[in-house]
Amino acid sequence: MYCEPNFKTKKALREAVKKWNDAQKPIDAIDCPTDFRAQAVTIFQPGPFGGHCPRDGEVSVEGPHYPQPHRWYARVTLKDGRIIKVR
Repeated sequence: MYCEPNFKTKKALREAVKKWNDAQKPIDAIDCPTDFRAQAVTIFQPGPFGGHCPRDGEVSVEGPHYPQPHRWYARVTLKDGRIIKVR
């Protein structure tokens, strides 16, 4: 499975997920102002077998997207179709 948007590195994926999680916290729960430009990171399965992505649980993702060679792999936790944790 791939994540959307297309990240070149696993570090970039982690940073985007952290930014999204921080933006979802109540404003008084964090020290700095909430960044409203944070974007949720989702997953998708391309090809003829696509469209059957889980909304909750754990899955493995890879990147960057085909046709570029895959340079990273990650195990992620999903909640409501969004990635909330990267391992």
